[in-house]
Amino acid sequence: MELMVAIMVGVLTAAAVHLMLARNVLRFLFGLILISNAANLTIFVAGRLTPQAPPLIPEGADAPIGDVANALPQALVLTAIVIGFGLFAFALTLVYRTYQNLGTLDSDEMRLAEPREAEDKA
Repeated sequence: MELMVAIMVGVLTAAAVHLMLARNVLRFLFGLILISNAANLTIFVAGRLTPQAPPLIPEGADAPIGDVANALPQALVLTAIVIGFGLFAFALTLVYRTYQNLGTLDSDEMRLAEPREAEDKA
């Protein structure tokens, strides 16, 4: 099971890098989300994948009985998903507002600070 997840993380990372190398800002944003999900899957798998029992501690015991998954990576991934969704919503809003102001999503054409005329004179 871990091998399949590792392959999936590799595919997600490769797709994310491919998207992040594009000039389109929206594609970059989707690549960022994909690489975030790949990192979340990596952390999740680090806590062990066990379908046998939930990671609950019985009353009077100090640790879970048997082979159970670690609950800490699951909590970290849950927190990372929430933070990642907030980041995605904020970045998507910024991209939309940028598109409204500039009329393009191509990062090479977003040159307010350095217009093309300055490039031609140099």
